[in-house]
Amino acid sequence: MRFGANTFIWRSPFKTKTDLDLFQKVKNLGFDLIEIAIEDPALIDLDQIERAQEETGLGVVTGGVYGPGRNISSLDIEEREAAREYLMWMVNAAQRLGSDVVNGPLYSAVGKPHLDDPADQQQEWDYAVSGLREICAYAADRDVRLAFEPLNRFETDLINVVDQGLKLIDEVGAPNLGFHLDTFHMHLEEKDSAAAIRKAGDRIFHFHACENDRGVPGTGQVRWSEVFEALLATGYDGNVVIESFTPEVKSIARAVCIWREIAPSQDAIAGDGLKFIKTFPGMA
Repeated sequence: MRFGANTFIWRSPFKTKTDLDLFQKVKNLGFDLIEIAIEDPALIDLDQIERAQEETGLGVVTGGVYGPGRNISSLDIEEREAAREYLMWMVNAAQRLGSDVVNGPLYSAVGKPHLDDPADQQQEWDYAVSGLREICAYAADRDVRLAFEPLNRFETDLINVVDQGLKLIDEVGAPNLGFHLDTFHMHLEEKDSAAAIRKAGDRIFHFHACENDRGVPGTGQVRWSEVFEALLATGYDGNVVIESFTPEVKSIARAVCIWREIAPSQDAIAGDGLKFIKTFPGMA
């Protein structure tokens, strides 16, 4: 296992001009890698990130952010094209930085309204399948995998559970497309998170260890023993990343509805969460 922390814990949007100090912070907290939430590629200087990698020895994961206007399944061709261009940039960045995945809800935009028209819903699904099939082919040529994240029902109406994700994987038909599972979303949507993890099996490419209230892992209701036992049973040996959002990062707090303090500090979410995860056999 390699353990990481997502930059959303501390900053948004991430900018290489001002936020490279997070590399040393994440290193000092005991992590192996930093997951950079890339909201705007124009704010990212890959040369500077490479230098920060060399200085700290941290691995990098390229974390995708899919907001309004960047939606590969949109009925609007301009939104689909914006998502396509962004995903290709992300794949190129992942190849250069040594990130084994491009992750996030690749199939849609977060927070889009539900569509009542079944024909429109099917068209969105079809656009997601065809769009991801193209990006998977592009990524395969660069030895990069795509890890899509099922989200809770308040953030998307397209893919909420592993069963829906398996259908997407089957229809896209690309071996480099798999799951980015997140315990926060699974806690809300799956009947049994451990069973869902086992069902996803070897198509789990990336994993977020997040508490049910987005606070410090180990302080809430997620059944961590069952989750980690299931994850290990699949043979997973990839990245385990802590992601959270706090009121200190106001733009993200509004987007994900964080209205109160959920942890003693931003550093506690990462540092205390990592210590907790490593108490489980096989997770150290």
